[in-house]
Amino acid sequence: MELALLFLLLLACGLRAGADSSNHRYKEGDHVPLYANKVGPFHNPSETYRFYDLPFCTPEHVTEKKEALGEVLNGDRLVGAPYQLNFREEKQSTSVCKKTLSKEDVRKLRGVVAKDYYFQMYYDDLPLWGFLGKIEKDKVDSSESKYLLFKHIHFEVLYNDDRVIEINVQTDPSFAVDITEDKEVQVEFSYSVSWKKTDIPFEKRMEKYSKSSFLPHHLEIHWFSIINSCVTVLLLTGFLATILMRVLKNDFVKYSHDEENLEDQEESGWKYIHGDVFRFPKNKSLFSAIMGSGTQLLALTIFIFLLALVGVFYPYNRGALFTALVVIYALTSGIAGYTATSFYMQLEGTNWVRNLLLTGCLFCGPLFLTFCFLNTVAIIYSATAALPFGTILVIILIWALVTSPLLVLGGIAGKNSQTEFQAPCRTTKYPREIPDLPWYRSTIPQMAMAGFLPFSAIYIELYYIFASVWGHKIYTIYSILFIVFIILIIVTAFITVALTYFQLAAEDHEWWWRSVLCGGSTGIFIFFYCIYYYHARSDMSGFMQTSFFFGYMTCICYGFFLMLGTVGFRASLLFVRHIYHSIKCE
Repeated sequence: MELALLFLLLLACGLRAGADSSNHRYKEGDHVPLYANKVGPFHNPSETYRFYDLPFCTPEHVTEKKEALGEVLNGDRLVGAPYQLNFREEKQSTSVCKKTLSKEDVRKLRGVVAKDYYFQMYYDDLPLWGFLGKIEKDKVDSSESKYLLFKHIHFEVLYNDDRVIEINVQTDPSFAVDITEDKEVQVEFSYSVSWKKTDIPFEKRMEKYSKSSFLPHHLEIHWFSIINSCVTVLLLTGFLATILMRVLKNDFVKYSHDEENLEDQEESGWKYIHGDVFRFPKNKSLFSAIMGSGTQLLALTIFIFLLALVGVFYPYNRGALFTALVVIYALTSGIAGYTATSFYMQLEGTNWVRNLLLTGCLFCGPLFLTFCFLNTVAIIYSATAALPFGTILVIILIWALVTSPLLVLGGIAGKNSQTEFQAPCRTTKYPREIPDLPWYRSTIPQMAMAGFLPFSAIYIELYYIFASVWGHKIYTIYSILFIVFIILIIVTAFITVALTYFQLAAEDHEWWWRSVLCGGSTGIFIFFYCIYYYHARSDMSGFMQTSFFFGYMTCICYGFFLMLGTVGFRASLLFVRHIYHSIKCE
């Protein structure tokens, strides 16, 4: 635990260091770095392009900012902007360049305005955005529209003593050029800068970007979500505790009668399958690999939440989340190796090397294939989401030099752990026949019942997460999200335990795979929510954005399936061991 805390502390320091590379103090007239990042359609957050891909004023020597791994994964490509915003130097209509836009340029820019393209820049590590143009409806004929390209940008900068506190950008439609028709256009791009003093301290300059999450009506909705989830948990817990305790008490009384009395009765109930309930499942290797990958993803999620709660992922700490995901996933691969192999050996598996390879590929394999396809799409579109060869090489090296060795070390430790499977009852030589069961006791209806309750506990919070990841909203209430996550784990565990009991009571002893499928079914519900969100709650469009959304969300839902499936099985295993410990097994 101490090592884990030390690792988190070091990672937090490393992630924070990226934004504090300078002391952000300037004298009057000093150069303050202004970087242009990317441009793209407002409603397609994954479809972004380099700033100078559009026919703007391009400097003779474009300076590219060196970026960290997380920034590149986030699609950031920072280059020197064509504007000079020296500290406390005011400017009025300063010309950047005069440019003749060809017919092709005009056609391209008209498409840009039609798709609501925005630009993003960073000034002294503060983000700023603005639209590139607007469509103006004709006052006489509403079916006619004018396409206007903004040619003047006004920067308003707030400062406190020797530090930049805030920056806003304004575009004026009166300073715009009409690009409705396909013809050459002469444009002079210009900008102006004004400076204002403020009392906001430097330490609080990022609060502006997180305030949207703390608006009263937003907080009310978040707390309603938590109260709704807590009531669900309490009702479910109370219901299960009452029913299971009463039923189990009756079962224990019934099964503790004299053997002579029981011989006259027809055998029924969960006690009579004690010789089969701990019979190892089919496909042991795959089952163990799911346990290993699910445990690793659970550990990864908990570590990410700990970093979020200590304030590492503050708004626009560029790429911090992606860096943390890559590094922590690599470092937790040992957990997957150990868990999968030790459990595989408990199930009396023989080919532990194959099991270890399966564990390493179970989540990484589909993720890698998805990445290859999406990266190819991004390259075809010339989008910033396309990773450079150097970044791909770094990720491969991390996988080869960190992830794989730790996975193997964990596997060797698991193989040598020599722990036996703790079964309170002996398993019979031949499996007992499972009686015919009604349709609602089959796997798919049980999965639907198991996934619905956990999903209902998180669906309100899901909208805000989606609006942040696949939109331009900011999510900073990590404490509430962590509570919702804990509730999700508890509800998943309880509902899976309940369904496992009802399955055993019906004398169906094949509960191992069922508990994994029922626990992980929430991931399938989240995927259906993805489809709903895409069609009903977002304005995303185009092949690239659609493929990125469904590609990565499918991987995330698959990760949830593995993680919650592991939680469901572990909870069911504890429960089954407990109830069979409490009766006398022959």
